[in-house]
Amino acid sequence: MELTKAYKHDVRTFLLALVIVTVSVSFCSTVEAADWPNYRGPNYDGISSESGLSTNWPAGGPKKLWGLSIGAGFATMSVSNGRVYAMGNIDDHDILYCLDADTGKEIWKTSYPCPLLNKNHEGGPCATPTVEGDAVYTLSKNGDAIRFNAATGDIVWHKHLNRDMGFKHPTWYFSSSALLVDNLVILNVGTYGVALNKSDGSLVWQNGKGACGYATGLPCTLNSQKCVVMPVSQEVVGLNPTTGKVLWKFPWKTAYVINSADTIVSDDMVFISTGYNKGCALYKIDGNKPTQIWQNKNMRNHINCSVLWQGHIYGFDGQVGGGGSLACIDFKTGEKKWSQKGMGTGSLMLADNKLIVLGERGKLVIAEASPQGFKELASAQILPKTKCWTMPILANGKIYARSAAGDLVCVDVSG
Repeated sequence: MELTKAYKHDVRTFLLALVIVTVSVSFCSTVEAADWPNYRGPNYDGISSESGLSTNWPAGGPKKLWGLSIGAGFATMSVSNGRVYAMGNIDDHDILYCLDADTGKEIWKTSYPCPLLNKNHEGGPCATPTVEGDAVYTLSKNGDAIRFNAATGDIVWHKHLNRDMGFKHPTWYFSSSALLVDNLVILNVGTYGVALNKSDGSLVWQNGKGACGYATGLPCTLNSQKCVVMPVSQEVVGLNPTTGKVLWKFPWKTAYVINSADTIVSDDMVFISTGYNKGCALYKIDGNKPTQIWQNKNMRNHINCSVLWQGHIYGFDGQVGGGGSLACIDFKTGEKKWSQKGMGTGSLMLADNKLIVLGERGKLVIAEASPQGFKELASAQILPKTKCWTMPILANGKIYARSAAGDLVCVDVSG
């Protein structure tokens, strides 16, 4: 009898523990999946694993939770542990804001001198804050590489890559977001990238100090080899993240030397797209040898990246201010499936089998992610009708979007 009671007790204890562990794991997984701690999200692909995205909006659009003016800039936001990290420039000072994700209330802000650098645009920071644990890493247009304390905003280290280390500005200044790999902060700065030590900002490796590209490096595994794929000034390169060694490269020359959109990597294939009528291409990386599969002008990403979903590329084709269009092409062949005008040259991400699109003039659009054609599910004007080149982000049922002038808004799209 006692053995039976003990056995039943042990079973109940085990089942209770299993439930607690399962719930805890599920909770942690949900929270991690819902956060958006770096540029293009936790998987570096512009895709969120969140589901239940509401498109049943009232006439005025989704509920606005809060709005704030943060200063000029193009950096998108990062969300981690209930906090939003955003950047802007006011009076020639870059400002990193830490805000409550639900209310927009300021938790802290830290500023440092940095010129607006508004060559042919509004200026202000372009690189998205990268959050990891107790650290936030940023890069200014002028080359200020900084690690902040995520809880307090205190500066842990501050390196001047242009002024003190001699890395040359590209025409429109630095815009690479920090890519974290092991103990390194990898930036698209210099000829073929640079890596700093996370702990103290010391230089670990560099590949020349010439002008760089504007995209952010993409971590991946190609042919069983760790790699960072980076569009630089006039090439696309694959780097060993530990040493910075160039593993492979292929030429990708564009008008005005602008490679702004990150690559997309799938298996052993690398997709690249650029504006100024350059177009796009797919390369196969065999060992360390790139071979072009196709090239055409069906997707010309001028400012923002495309996303790859179920064998198709979705992105903005064409120039800002020149009547660009949202388009879909086949990843393997480059064939154009459809094109939709009316949103200018905007930006997008993907979640719940849906495209989350921010038009160039501040209109939020939710559409089906389908190669069969464009189908709008919901839309609303959520920002002033001014320049909006920055990708919207979804985190924990909320969409955050900003304008170049610094209008930041948070709307509720939870089911």
